[in-house]
Amino acid sequence: MNLRPFHLAMPVTDLEKTREFYEGIMGLKHGRFSKRSIDYDFFGHQVVFHKVDDAIKSPVNPVDGKHVPVPHFGIVLERTKWDELAVLFKKAGVKFIIEPYLRFEGQTGEQGTFFIEDPNGLNLEFKTMSDLDQLFSF
Repeated sequence: MNLRPFHLAMPVTDLEKTREFYEGIMGLKHGRFSKRSIDYDFFGHQVVFHKVDDAIKSPVNPVDGKHVPVPHFGIVLERTKWDELAVLFKKAGVKFIIEPYLRFEGQTGEQGTFFIEDPNGLNLEFKTMSDLDQLFSF
């Protein structure tokens, strides 16, 4: 699999809380920033947060018996890093939308997953694959 970095722009209502979460809790490094935006190295990908005035509320979609928030974004990580982040978020008191668990257990595409909400109401999914070659299999 030949992966290339992606770029994602997301709306936030509070840039200071964004910095506290992505830098303070997650330990991400920022790049460019201004009064209206800040970008981060999100595991080798660029995520830019743009200040907006109104919060976004998310509907949910049922997946594997859970209520998955839509929209969401995230990253597929090696199992060790996925475990580390789950522990980090628990220790930091971050509320899980969906607690870490194994989804599609014993099936093609088996994966560990968890969802959190950042301080701006953005939904993030962190995933680890039992077999990375099955990322796009069903």
